[in-house]
Amino acid sequence: MIFRLASIVLMMIAASLSAVGDAYAISSRIKDVASLQSGRENQLIGYGLVVGLQGSGDSLRSAPFTDQSMRAMLQNLGISTQGAQSNAKNVAAVMVTANLPAFASPGSRIDVTVSSLGDAQSLRGGTLVMTSLTGADGQIYAVAQGSVIVSGFNAQGQAAQVTEGVTTAGRVPSGAIIERELPSKFKDSVSLVLQLRNPDFSTAVRVADVVNAYANRTFGQGIAEPRDSEEIVVQKPKSADLTRLMADIENLIVTTDTPAKVVVNERTGTVVIGADVKVSRVAVSYGTLTVQVNETPQVIQPAPFSDGQTAVQPQTDIQAQKTGGALNVVEGPDLQTLVAGLNSIGVKPDGIIAILQGIKSAGALQAELVLQ
Repeated sequence: MIFRLASIVLMMIAASLSAVGDAYAISSRIKDVASLQSGRENQLIGYGLVVGLQGSGDSLRSAPFTDQSMRAMLQNLGISTQGAQSNAKNVAAVMVTANLPAFASPGSRIDVTVSSLGDAQSLRGGTLVMTSLTGADGQIYAVAQGSVIVSGFNAQGQAAQVTEGVTTAGRVPSGAIIERELPSKFKDSVSLVLQLRNPDFSTAVRVADVVNAYANRTFGQGIAEPRDSEEIVVQKPKSADLTRLMADIENLIVTTDTPAKVVVNERTGTVVIGADVKVSRVAVSYGTLTVQVNETPQVIQPAPFSDGQTAVQPQTDIQAQKTGGALNVVEGPDLQTLVAGLNSIGVKPDGIIAILQGIKSAGALQAELVLQ
């Protein structure tokens, strides 16, 4: 009877530990953790002009390329500009960038981003003139034109200035029309290559197992093989349609796994601790030294009807205060215990950053420490 109770207790403990492990495990669709290699975006770039600015454009003397571009544009429109000079600041030279979707077809529209090249103060209220967008191969894939939308603003007077956001960059929603499609065809592929957004061998194997389980039920054979920690190759069955096959695969549920990491940003004081981070039993002492210097100069006046001069006598008061210093035991077999142990020390985020770096140097932090 005693052995039977003991076995029941052990089974309950194992079940509770399994539940704790499952609580940190995340199940996601394959489309959320992986992308199709042939379905990547392509970057486009172009040079253009924004016109219609209310005196906030480039100074033509400070930005000669703006003047040259404006003259070339007018000449292409049949307007002669020889001998003419313009001091108007209603034109700005800009770089136009966009991302061409993988399976975009001619005639569809994409958003573009416009960024000033010269000394323009604001692009608010401007209109982007027809600009061709080229890819890395030098081919024109889209043409952009439209009103520029700027989220920031700039207001100034003779003695004050208020600026919010960025006024020298904006967007043209659906401002580019695709003129050329990518040469590759999805239907011509004989296999699919899935790329994990967070490379991990365990996740790659799990994705392949989930896809093979689906393929065994549907086609009677496995079709997926993990190539490395990032890529999973899926072979196309003869009787399968590639589009429907990808639609079925991307909705399969897989349990992801990631290495333990602690991300620290010392500039903002941000600390992000992963669920699998563990800390061995260590004793931590954290103390801060605060030095305060106060300057209270005293003015000494001479006696009445004397030839003395007013003098300033400096007086400095320096106070030093040291807080903390007590040893605290920190141990983190799981995330909740680790956070509770760090909070029990009672320090600010910058102190927690220093403690984590010290724990890593001591070899007690069982995770990768990423400093940003």
